[in-house]
Amino acid sequence: TLEKKTAIVVGAANGIGRATALAFAAAGARVACADIEEPGAKATAAAIERGGAQALPVHLDVTDGASCRAAVATTVDRFGGLDVLLYGAADSDRTATVLEMDEAAWDRVIRINLTGAFLMVKAAIPAMIARGGGSVILIASQLGRVASPGRPAYCATKGALIQLAKVLATDHAAQGIRANTISPGAVETRRMLRRWKDMDEARKMMGPKHLLGRLGLPEEIARAALYLASDASAFMTGSDLLIDGGYTAI
Repeated sequence: TLEKKTAIVVGAANGIGRATALAFAAAGARVACADIEEPGAKATAAAIERGGAQALPVHLDVTDGASCRAAVATTVDRFGGLDVLLYGAADSDRTATVLEMDEAAWDRVIRINLTGAFLMVKAAIPAMIARGGGSVILIASQLGRVASPGRPAYCATKGALIQLAKVLATDHAAQGIRANTISPGAVETRRMLRRWKDMDEARKMMGPKHLLGRLGLPEEIARAALYLASDASAFMTGSDLLIDGGYTAI
């Protein structure tokens, strides 16, 4: 349960972020639904409120430190504190080797996937410390563990998020902060459509790469996030929870 807890979910407009925001709310949390895609954030917050829980849509640009600080301040002002941060904002590089990728494309992925996480964590942890502690959850990837051809920036940032969480866990354990990552396999989200013409093609091409023979669902990742956000994982920090359908097992 997340009764009496407040969470910020970054990337709440769709996919894993939306599913997680809904799961947190169903478990009793007050949820700030943060995303640069404001209509999507509002839609997720509205869905939560229709279910009888409290939610707040927040327009957030993770590449801007002031926007990150404002998102935390708005959440604390509305709900009285902050207990959980889930960072799920991400961009993916188009298929290209390092030699083929231009600096602007590299910088964009780094800025959203990694620097954005740094900026949000930097803004959120003081508010968590003021509450006596909290849980930071960063959405990494199985591609933070193994490589994928032509995706240098994405793989690099996801591996870096795993290490960032370990450092956060090390630096802030004494202040009651836990930090962990979730590394999903390929999941049925809108981002898959950047690489495949439709979800059927994504399932056909990517499903067999997983031992379970299918893509993951956002709700399956959200259940893991709920575990990490709750006191059920009170003795877990600095860990990476790999939920990849067996992608990395062979």
